[in-house]
Amino acid sequence: MSELLVLIIIIIVILGFFNRERIKNRFFPNEKRNYTIDDQFNSDKREREKEIDGLLSKMGKNGVNDLSAKDRKRLDELSKK
Repeated sequence: MSELLVLIIIIIVILGFFNRERIKNRFFPNEKRNYTIDDQFNSDKREREKEIDGLLSKMGKNGVNDLSAKDRKRLDELSKK
């Protein structure tokens, strides 16, 4: 009986090894894999908006002078997109 149990465990481990990608994708799917062009555009737009909001809130506390030259340049780049 114990030999049969060991054999079954070995078979399960071997099958799991050869099907690990399928198992990984089943339980931990890559969400970006199924993005359409519109989904990707909207995701990028949300990221840009979050970055702009962060820079504007930093600027809103103490004015434009609080932004570093790098922050100003980044804000100009993001606002042109």
